[in-house]
Amino acid sequence: MTGKPTALVTGANRGLGQSIALALGRSGHRVIAGHRPGSDVNETANLLRSENVSSLAWAIDVADAQSHRDAVASLRAMLHAEWGLDRLDVLVNNAGVGTFGPVDSVTPQELDALLGTNVRGTFFLTQALLPLLEGGGHVINISTSLTRHASPGTAVYAASKSAVETLSRSLALELGSRGIRVNSVAPGPTATDFNGGAMRDDAGLRAELAAHTALGRVGHPAEIGEAVASLASHAMRWVTGERLEVSGGSFL
Repeated sequence: MTGKPTALVTGANRGLGQSIALALGRSGHRVIAGHRPGSDVNETANLLRSENVSSLAWAIDVADAQSHRDAVASLRAMLHAEWGLDRLDVLVNNAGVGTFGPVDSVTPQELDALLGTNVRGTFFLTQALLPLLEGGGHVINISTSLTRHASPGTAVYAASKSAVETLSRSLALELGSRGIRVNSVAPGPTATDFNGGAMRDDAGLRAELAAHTALGRVGHPAEIGEAVASLASHAMRWVTGERLEVSGGSFL
């Protein structure tokens, strides 16, 4: 199989990751659905299959940097065996965890887990995959609109994503000479299962957030996925080092 670009999305078994994987597939990419070992990726695989998208599932513990080398070796073998490929065109670092609550309730263990996935995991997985992205690859890191506006109980989560955005800009400069561009996408409040599905299931919370959003509602997961797919397209090939907020005008 030749001609189609290949995209890897971490945390693709649910939520925004699943929507991003579907949008990239619909836009013409082959898709590798990254998921935590032991998690169920069947729903995403079935949805991609129903769209006639060529896809593979790949188990990766983003937070375990020591396992990345072996995981990437298995990915290389899979790419070669299934599609005759030795490279990736797009890496979407979507996998992440959230810690929410008053500042005096956050524990060292929670902060370490959050930074271990959101910042350390994003950095070291990108590092491990650089040989597959050389000469035309694109890294898209998923952030949050909370890096621009403040909200109670979100301090450490927002701080971790601010680090991701700074990392994205720095990597864009450092990796540009290697033909790799790096951008970040910052979703606003979106109705997914993240944080216990609060924005999806709590009508009162959705109404409160909608009142502070220019377009008058919270986002749909598909809208985030389509924005990522648009950024990943050839039409956006001259864009790097940028932050694209997809929030409907949240807290302007």
